[in-house]
Amino acid sequence: MTQKDINISYLEYSRIEEMNAEDRELAAEAIEAMGGAYAPYSHFHVGAAVRMSNGQIVRGANQENAAFPSGLCAERTAMFSASAKYPDKDMRSIAIAGGVHGRLGREPATPCGACRQVMAQYQTKAGKPMSVIMIGADKIWKFEKVDDILPLIFDSI
Repeated sequence: MTQKDINISYLEYSRIEEMNAEDRELAAEAIEAMGGAYAPYSHFHVGAAVRMSNGQIVRGANQENAAFPSGLCAERTAMFSASAKYPDKDMRSIAIAGGVHGRLGREPATPCGACRQVMAQYQTKAGKPMSVIMIGADKIWKFEKVDDILPLIFDSI
């Protein structure tokens, strides 16, 4: 038997102004995208913004439905829209922001497992790392690749 470890490193910012200009822009787009959320049940509004390899940014917001689980998370809304709009371009980064009643939460908004797997799929398709930025009012986390938030990615097909 051999003991193995998985190490994850990430950057933590205390303010959006500490980030580089490109990441600040993407974070601001994700925060603004929260306004497009339809969350009458959870009241938790999430916005996501994806930067494509051509520089374009595509936004998405969570959409709830009374016939649970028919809704869709902001991250997948943004990624599916980005893939449909720019099928020949890679996703370079995604930013996620969320909070109750549309107000940015103190802690970073973290994606669910399904969204992480979709991120992993698009990263694999691109053959390059896709960075992930999780935004909160008190801190922001940046991960350089999806593997850092989803170790042992399912890609066995």
